[in-house]
Amino acid sequence: MNPNAPSRCERCLRPVARCLCALIPDIFTRTQLLVIQHPSERSHALNTARLLVEGVVNAHLLITEVITADSPWHDLLVNPQWQTELLFPGADIPLVTATADSGRPRRLVLLDGTWRKARKLLYLNPVLQGLPRVALPDGLCSRYRLRKAPQPGALSTLEAGMEALQRIEPETDFSSLLRPFEALIDGQIQAMGQARYQENYLRPGQKPA
Repeated sequence: MNPNAPSRCERCLRPVARCLCALIPDIFTRTQLLVIQHPSERSHALNTARLLVEGVVNAHLLITEVITADSPWHDLLVNPQWQTELLFPGADIPLVTATADSGRPRRLVLLDGTWRKARKLLYLNPVLQGLPRVALPDGLCSRYRLRKAPQPGALSTLEAGMEALQRIEPETDFSSLLRPFEALIDGQIQAMGQARYQENYLRPGQKPA
């Protein structure tokens, strides 16, 4: 542990001087949200999964690489009394919609990590492979200005969760989830300086932040 490292907020994990908690909403949802985070993402400075989970009251963060058979979440994921879906793109995957299934409570599962790590989470967990999958529509544009998307339409975990929830529960406005996310990005750009940001992250024709 570095004794000179700035103290961090226990909730948002940001340095106390740049705490984002005042911007995090408390949004109630009928849909339960489960974010499974690859352990290597836990301490990433720009990780958005915690901001998503903290902003949705009915949300949970599970930090693991393998969901073992004796894990409480394993039984919950295979419980037929729930409509549980995995948000993960692929060929011929149906779009996530507001359509309910037989009145069962709904649970949406997201995988948090790089594309390589997210695919590894899926590969290592048969319980996830067995879930019905849903996807977001093509053409969505990420606001994540500090990570180069591995493919067109790639979103951060927070953006993907917000977009999916908005489609499942269109009567609720989930846009306030973006407030701490935008502040996180703006703070990082300010810390690195505009010159470095424009040199390393700004795409041709894109206006500076």
